Amino acid sequence: MNNKIPTEPIGSIPRPRALIDEIARIGDGTDPALEPFYREALQDTLRRFEETGSPVITDGEQRKYHNFWTYSVHGLANTAPDGFSIPFAAGHMRRMPRLTHGPFRYLRYADRYLEEAMSRTHLPVKQAVISPSALSLMYPADGIPGYPREAFIEDLLSEHTTEVRRCLAKGAHAVQIDFTEGRFAVKADPSGELPLGEVDLNNLALARLSTAERTRVGVHTCPGGDRHSTHSADVPYAELLPSLFQLNVQNFYVALAGEKDRPSVLETIRTHLRPHQRVFVGVVSPSEPRVETAEDVRDRILEAARYIPIAQLGTTDDCGFAPFCDDLSTTREVAFAKIRARIEGTALAEQVLNQARGP
Repeated sequence: MNNKIPTEPIGSIPRPRALIDEIARIGDGTDPALEPFYREALQDTLRRFEETGSPVITDGEQRKYHNFWTYSVHGLANTAPDGFSIPFAAGHMRRMPRLTHGPFRYLRYADRYLEEAMSRTHLPVKQAVISPSALSLMYPADGIPGYPREAFIEDLLSEHTTEVRRCLAKGAHAVQIDFTEGRFAVKADPSGELPLGEVDLNNLALARLSTAERTRVGVHTCPGGDRHSTHSADVPYAELLPSLFQLNVQNFYVALAGEKDRPSVLETIRTHLRPHQRVFVGVVSPSEPRVETAEDVRDRILEAARYIPIAQLGTTDDCGFAPFCDDLSTTREVAFAKIRARIEGTALAEQVLNQARGP
């Protein structure tokens, strides 16, 4: 019996330049005047995804303004702009909004993006959502009078679970929880307490889902990706992965292509991956300007297969190609060329691995 290696994208695709320019001109990504630009961006993204031969696609996060991180809360009246910040190696910084008073509620759920994408393609669509641990950083360290952290966490978990269930109910192929701040948390708190607390928080949310629902949910981790830069690539994966695989899900999407020492990361994965779990390893790097060849991808998969059982192996991109809507560092052409290389390289690796197994 031949082994099939599943392959899925992570999420974002660079927006068309016309959309980026129009958002900059108007100054508000939610302005109704942008509707034709968003619609065209989505249609073009889905068409290009289909042309790559991808068995599973995303909407490219074309409508997520301003980014993958705060799309659900952007524009909330009870926030201020001076929240938690993450510096990137290139020297720039991204900042979250700060919650000023309760209650905490989402302004929008990601199923709205999923529903539109599914109406425009025949292919399975996965939906990325932000982790509750990431949004927990909106709560200020000195607290909010009359709205204790415990009340905030309860509201946060409720909103996150609602979003995941809405996506599953509308037919998402999978829901991917973006836990991209996990590695940065190790950097921010070398004691290890912060990342462990974030895993616990995400597990509290996952515990509210049924066993059947969790089979269609996965978690993504990476060292960040923005303008060909990362926020935590200097943090050894060994300080995060052991706790990551304690999350109560079956699927993990782990950035790997951009790692300097892939064998050591794969050894850590082999040590901590549990029998019921599957790991989609990153085989193309959005932070690398060069477009990988199908043969590059094949070789990275064969390397991974020396550590991970084929039945537990999948492939993906290291991270989204443009998680922030103003990112011009990667073109749409490069992003889809890398995706095509992932798909073709995965097929090549399947052939090699199945031939090695024999009839």
